[in-house]
Amino acid sequence: MIRRLFKRKSHDPDSKLGKVLEKYHIPKEYFAINRRMVSRGVLVGLFWGFIPMPFQMLAVIFTTPLLRFNVPIAISMVWLSNPLTMPAMYYMEYKTGNLFLGLPGLENVELSIEWFKHHLEDIFLPLYVGTAFYSIIISYLVYLLINRLWVLSVHREKHRKEQERRQRKEMIISPKETL
Repeated sequence: MIRRLFKRKSHDPDSKLGKVLEKYHIPKEYFAINRRMVSRGVLVGLFWGFIPMPFQMLAVIFTTPLLRFNVPIAISMVWLSNPLTMPAMYYMEYKTGNLFLGLPGLENVELSIEWFKHHLEDIFLPLYVGTAFYSIIISYLVYLLINRLWVLSVHREKHRKEQERRQRKEMIISPKETL
């Protein structure tokens, strides 16, 4: 359903999206809804979303010509790290980095800029080791999961349509046999 709606809107040169794509010479493939483009969009969006840095959406845009993916989906994945989720994400990445590095971690954490400035050296390496884990491993696992679920969905839909055709065929044949 989403794919049909999007195709209707994006291929219509008179639609708002069609006008923007044409005006700025943006390839329509960056908005394509297919397994490859969607799964790549999720991969890239999650990759940049896990990295604690400013301007994550710009990183997505600069990555687009290299990897070719669905840009709106990638940008929406980046927004999984937002002001509400960032503290939990970065803490999880920091704890994971400490685990991988075998470090005890900091105690008596204060949520103040002064405390972070004073302990930045102690936080930086474990945070980015954990970030590397989540941005690479987790985003790739989700990429594989999206691909697999998409393939399963296509197979289920194909199987459902085949069953419907068989049932229609049986209904057409059945009344003749009863006479």
